[in-house]
Amino acid sequence: MNEFDKSITVGALFGFVILLTLFEMYFSYAHDRKRYHGRDTLTNVYLMAAAFVINVATKAGTFFLLDYVYLHYSLFHISNVFVYWLVLILAQDFLYWFLHYTGHYVRFFWAMHVTHHSSEHFNLTTGFRSTVFEPLYRVFFYLPLAFMGFSAIDILFAYLVTQIYGNLVHTQAIGKLNPIFEYIFVTPSHHRVHHASNLRYLDKNMGMVLILWDRIFGTFQEEVAEETIAYGLTKQPEDTGAVNIIFHEFKAMIADAKKAPTFKDKVKYFLNPPGWSHDGSTQTAKVMQRELLKQDVV
Repeated sequence: MNEFDKSITVGALFGFVILLTLFEMYFSYAHDRKRYHGRDTLTNVYLMAAAFVINVATKAGTFFLLDYVYLHYSLFHISNVFVYWLVLILAQDFLYWFLHYTGHYVRFFWAMHVTHHSSEHFNLTTGFRSTVFEPLYRVFFYLPLAFMGFSAIDILFAYLVTQIYGNLVHTQAIGKLNPIFEYIFVTPSHHRVHHASNLRYLDKNMGMVLILWDRIFGTFQEEVAEETIAYGLTKQPEDTGAVNIIFHEFKAMIADAKKAPTFKDKVKYFLNPPGWSHDGSTQTAKVMQRELLKQDVV
């Protein structure tokens, strides 16, 4: 597949996502499902546009860095085309899981990723609600692929294709799928859990295409029929204006760091998971989930 074919493929897939989004939007309004809200949808589009601008501004640097490492420091090359693409997609999907995990367990990165979770609605446009500043650091998580002998254009193509799949699971229109598919791949059911603010569901199901990474590394959570999902953040920002929707968690993080008594504690507010506090006044999701598990056992 040459570069032109890759561009056509990505364009066609993106167009398919747009058509599905319009259909879901029409279905929601026609059947009064209330899954779309005008201002929320506009915010999703705005955040996507902001991320697109940064993507365009950094694309040349991203390509140059990946291409330079590929040309000068790649450790091996896979000659079999089928194996090449299989390994690339699997490795890229795992590295995305790690990128996403970092976005939930390191508060500095959570301050950037939080925009994607700030909607109290869940629909296909929620997938457009981008982590605005992710293009600034995403390339460093994908550098291992260049060292592994994958070309820059193929890395970017694999990312775009898996990203489109990731957009498609932002929906309430599909219930649980075949158990085998649910065991291997990320599904709408899995991703509804990921966007929930319920304590049981916090920081779960980080995968883009494969849910296997979450099953392996202990971040998997099944959607429980008895528990109604509440979408959004555990603490929604009062100001959802164009600027604050992007920077509100940075403001909160810096305010918390200022209150810390030591330099070490100040640094921990940037590197520890969201919810960590130097005096124990707030707790991380993992700590609270352990307490919830104890209650479930009792």
